[in-house]
Amino acid sequence: MHPGSDADLQSWLALALTPELSPRTMARLLEAFGSPQAIFAASESELASWKLPPATLKAITGRSSLARAEKELRRAQQAGVALVSWADPRYPPLLRQIYDPPPVLYVRGEPALLARHQVAIVGTRRPTPYGVQMAERLGRELAERGLVITSGMARGIDTLAHRGALAAPQGATVAVLGCGIDIVYPKENQKLYDQIAGGRGALVSELPLGAPPMPQNFPVRNRLIAGLALGVVVVEGAQHSGSLITARLAMECGREVYAVPGNVTQPTSFGPNQLIKQGAKLVTGWEDVIEELPTAVRAELIPVETTAPPERASLVREGLAPAERTLYDLLSTDQARHIDELVEQSGLSSSEVLAALFDLEMKGFIRQLPGKQFVRVLL
Repeated sequence: MHPGSDADLQSWLALALTPELSPRTMARLLEAFGSPQAIFAASESELASWKLPPATLKAITGRSSLARAEKELRRAQQAGVALVSWADPRYPPLLRQIYDPPPVLYVRGEPALLARHQVAIVGTRRPTPYGVQMAERLGRELAERGLVITSGMARGIDTLAHRGALAAPQGATVAVLGCGIDIVYPKENQKLYDQIAGGRGALVSELPLGAPPMPQNFPVRNRLIAGLALGVVVVEGAQHSGSLITARLAMECGREVYAVPGNVTQPTSFGPNQLIKQGAKLVTGWEDVIEELPTAVRAELIPVETTAPPERASLVREGLAPAERTLYDLLSTDQARHIDELVEQSGLSSSEVLAALFDLEMKGFIRQLPGKQFVRVLL
């Protein structure tokens, strides 16, 4: 029976849907019995020595897990969702190495992407303007070099990393969900979800169809993000953020951990700065990430000419009109400033400030944030 057959998939799915059966116990059962089919064919006396929870034993011997899996398989096929089991050659090789890999992955989009070289970018749901730009920039520049950008499609840094990857001409991204793969969470990411599912990446979940985005799902989801990637980049994260959980899991998997240093006065800088103290690789650009990857991986990446030399900001400033230069100097990449503050500090009239800001934004040198706040774009 080949790995993709319905009967085989049903038995793998039945294991995943068996209540109170941990991935670790599942792995031991598979080692002992040889296959999912053999586990479900085993008698109650054969399973007695495993001291399985009553609900688990009942679901296996009573075959209720198989019945539930048959319905789930039919629903997945109708929804166009691929099911990738441990026995499937498309199962991500790196994920097999973690302590408790899921027996089945639900995938929407391109399953083959899961076997490509991935780097995860994670962080706070409430990024600073600096975090916004760093997440998008790293996502785009690493994707331009052939790395798949992996994250959790949460608000904030995760979403920005996915968008950065999709901004690269051939960029691809993997979104690991903390809910059923048929659920868009958060709702405002519907367009992003559709882009990824439509061929620019892969949506992944280990949870059954229809599973709601419960809080307890997300720390568990984070182990998949760490397990799929060669390394995890933390852009911003507070003291007890989920991104620090992902970084810790990456360390436990033997993966690289990177951190973008932040302003020490910002609460969201605690996480990456603490990781750097603990030995994480400090990241200021894509080069810092790639130079830590294995030699064989680096050899496969796409060489991309740098379009912005180090002195780009100075060159930009020299080419600006006087009013534009004044406002450009007042703005920074890490802290947004309100238009009223710019009028007051620039010495320019309101109309001059509005006109200059408009021109700077059209040239791509600054960005307007909600509430008439402005920030300089990283070059």
